[in-house]
Amino acid sequence: MLVWFLPLFLLFLMIGLPVFFGMLAAPGLLLWLNGQDRDLILLYRNVYNGMASFPLMAIPFFMLAGELMNRGGITMRLVEFSQAMMGHFRGGLAHVNVLSSMLFAGLSGSAVADTSALGSMLIPAMQKEGYTRKFAAAITAASSVIGPIIPPSGIMIIYAYVMGESVAALFLAGIIPGILVGIGLMIMVKVMADKYDFPASRSKASWGERGQASLKAFFPLMTPVIILGGILGGVFTPTEAAAVAVGYAIIVGMFILRTLTLRDLPDVFMRAAMTSATVLLLVGAAMAFKTVVSLSHTPEILAEFVLGLSENPLILLFLINLLLFVVGMFLDAGPAIIILGPILGPIFVDLGVDPIHFAIIMSVNLTVGLATPPMGLVLFVASSVSGERVETISKAILPFLAVEIVVIFLITFIPEISMTIPRLTGFAD
Repeated sequence: MLVWFLPLFLLFLMIGLPVFFGMLAAPGLLLWLNGQDRDLILLYRNVYNGMASFPLMAIPFFMLAGELMNRGGITMRLVEFSQAMMGHFRGGLAHVNVLSSMLFAGLSGSAVADTSALGSMLIPAMQKEGYTRKFAAAITAASSVIGPIIPPSGIMIIYAYVMGESVAALFLAGIIPGILVGIGLMIMVKVMADKYDFPASRSKASWGERGQASLKAFFPLMTPVIILGGILGGVFTPTEAAAVAVGYAIIVGMFILRTLTLRDLPDVFMRAAMTSATVLLLVGAAMAFKTVVSLSHTPEILAEFVLGLSENPLILLFLINLLLFVVGMFLDAGPAIIILGPILGPIFVDLGVDPIHFAIIMSVNLTVGLATPPMGLVLFVASSVSGERVETISKAILPFLAVEIVVIFLITFIPEISMTIPRLTGFAD
């Protein structure tokens, strides 16, 4: 009977019940009907146990660091740096949008923060340059998914926590896939710029102007260097690295750039707290949900079904990519990882797929889902920022989604793309 918890959970989502309550109501109802009172108590106790974790403290710290960086005007400096480097190309502001997302990813690791922060600046600027509003919103949403791929990444911290993998290994494995997504989007922008005669946003910057823009962006761009350098050098854990990032953001914003004041801090702390609370509640509910997954023997049932389809790992990886892509259309990346990771991960590890490689396949696929119609979260954020309808943005984003899907399959079938850096640094076999 317990195996019906997943269809019941999907039913709750379809009728509009929030994900947090659906994760608890579906298994809770079935445990109650099954007379498993002790397991029901364990389910709700695990909501707290799922959140009370030292590694998970990295999530609110990274979110706070991103808020501090954004409020301190650091986003503007990244855009100015991108403008100096790429603004002279045809379709310059679209290229700037993508490059800014790649740089912003190293600060916040959040697709929503990327869409909101960069979209509020670049979408109006692109409109003034002659781009349609739907195109500006579409490229902003498409490039924002790079945020959770290039480290630091909140969803990779969640995956590492749930599946017992190394956060450092996942961070390193995400670097090349994130860059590959960015390059792919820039190639598509170039193709469209040549076809539709997009304008350059400025004349080619002199080396002096580029040097000045680089100096302004130097301290923000040091953030990912400090985070990754400290983790890889064994100076601090990922959680401690997140706290260091917060301290560094405060020092840069208040004392070096002097764009952040004490009056800004209460609102920054409140925004970070609200976002962190939402994520951690979902993590707690999903960890409780995972308890029922284990009790119901769903992994074993699904493993038997999947292996019955084919014994060829390549075919199964293709099929699982289709499944994850569909799931990503309707479910946020964090909950999807916690629900499906313990079910799918062991199946593919037993088939010989490296656990770090599978983690990246899953993380990138579900991250792209954030920009996929009909329920992609960043589509709604881009709609709110731009004033364009979600349906219109959904049509305009399709060429960029096609690029991201190609990258997903490259990552899937060429493991070296994600595994080279972790292996070279000794974080993977």
